[in-house]
Amino acid sequence: VKLVESGGGLVQPGGSLKLSCAASGFTLDYVGVGWFRQAPGKEREGVSCISASDGLTYYAGSVKGRFTISRDNAKNTLDLQMDSLKPEDTAVYYCTTTFDCRHQSDRATLLMEYDYWGQGTQVTVSS
Repeated sequence: VKLVESGGGLVQPGGSLKLSCAASGFTLDYVGVGWFRQAPGKEREGVSCISASDGLTYYAGSVKGRFTISRDNAKNTLDLQMDSLKPEDTAVYYCTTTFDCRHQSDRATLLMEYDYWGQGTQVTVSS
């Protein structure tokens, strides 16, 4: 099982980036998949995921309306389109398989149970 992220970089506030994750050794469309991020000194934060049980997409409240997750089953890749980026989005972003994908009762925090993840890609939002 291998996940390789790409597409990170430096972008100005308000800008966009598209992250991609190439999977090998397994098929993405049979498992829960998603993205989490980790900023220096902070805990991991689930950003978005696609549930294996219902096929629905979920977003953290902090990114809802700005980020879009998508999966290309033919290419076995997972993408994260990030628009209207803010400095607080700065973090290392990881592609992951997950046993769980749903919201906590606050409807803003994602519950994910990370299984495999890649090496991460740095996203820096700064002017």
